[in-house]
Amino acid sequence: MRKKIYLIRHCKAEGQPPDAPLTKEGHLDAERLGQYLSRETVDGIYSSPFLRARQTILPLSKQLNMSVHTDRRLSEKVLSTRDLPDWYEQLRRSFADMSLKLEGGESSQEATARAIDCIDDILKMDGKTYVVVTHGCLMALMLKHYDSNFGFKEWEGLANPDIFQLHFEDAIATKITRVWNKDLLFLEHQDGIPDILS
Repeated sequence: MRKKIYLIRHCKAEGQPPDAPLTKEGHLDAERLGQYLSRETVDGIYSSPFLRARQTILPLSKQLNMSVHTDRRLSEKVLSTRDLPDWYEQLRRSFADMSLKLEGGESSQEATARAIDCIDDILKMDGKTYVVVTHGCLMALMLKHYDSNFGFKEWEGLANPDIFQLHFEDAIATKITRVWNKDLLFLEHQDGIPDILS
């Protein structure tokens, strides 16, 4: 059965804590995102429980009069519970070594596994089109799961927000298309696009 998932990175936020809200610009982008996705027949909306993720998809849920299902498996990857002055380099290492596990954190393998478990559960549902809101690092790891060419460099190129459209045939990802461009707002969908767009 063919299914489609819009995988979304949240809009710009005021910080990294779970309760950090969107910025003014982030709220405006959330409204634009809602207007764009409201053209779709959406069968379900799933979000990380972090405030910035829920605020990102709130305009769409209001326009469609649909509830948002929060799922902890969509929370951002925990790199470490210790303050890391070199966090950027450690994050780079975590993409190169998926088993790397820092103090109090989770490995990229562990974070990917929980996120893909959530996607697999969604794919078992009867609907055809779903919206999933998460965070930058976890989103990159999810895309890496479906396309091994997606890595740290591609994570660096992600925007807030960012949207990828994932097509599935019998629960197997067949095509991944980036549909957000921060300069052009949204890219129109095109047929015949390669499996992954940077």
